[in-house]
Amino acid sequence: MTIRIEHNRAALILVDIQPDFMPGGALATVDGHDVVEPVQRLLAADRFGVVAATQDWHPPDHVSFASQHEGRSPMDTIELYGDPQVLWPDHCVQGSHGAALHPEIDWDRADVIVRKGANRAVDSYSGFRDNVGPDGRRPPTGLGGYLHERSVRDVFVCGLARDICVKWTAEDAADAGFDTWFIWDLTRPVTYDSDDETRHDLERAGIRIVEPDDLLG
Repeated sequence: MTIRIEHNRAALILVDIQPDFMPGGALATVDGHDVVEPVQRLLAADRFGVVAATQDWHPPDHVSFASQHEGRSPMDTIELYGDPQVLWPDHCVQGSHGAALHPEIDWDRADVIVRKGANRAVDSYSGFRDNVGPDGRRPPTGLGGYLHERSVRDVFVCGLARDICVKWTAEDAADAGFDTWFIWDLTRPVTYDSDDETRHDLERAGIRIVEPDDLLG
């Protein structure tokens, strides 16, 4: 299946392709390094009028870090502002090597880079909106407005991690009114055990799952 992409109406969003989410990183996804070369190949094909990237960018005392909660361990879950919050190992700390955008991708092709998770009091999975904060709201990052101002209609999402930040970004893209496509093989999960649930959630949100070859034909 080859998908017709209208260049000036299409955006590619590259989510959190950073060393800390690669094997050996602080919060490694399964085989996360395997997305790097095909993502670069997709970028080089120049199929998208807008390229956006997100970058996890946490202060060292971020509320989502297990190290900030006495007696808690990574992957524990607490309640934060009325919602469940997974506690993560310290990762993507501002200015660290693990927080850098992956050096084997040509980031000069990105039109905008959205740093998320910089507010120590609020976690941020999606490129479009932060998680729920103390006031019960999910503040926008500005990415949705940026894309709407550029007349983007179709949004294609890939990156890390499939079952968390990429999924949340895709769901929020769809909720913001974009026709949303999830490039499945250019994502990797925290655990493959989540794949069936991820597919179900995407399909329920009206998001279409595609493969890289569908975009390069």
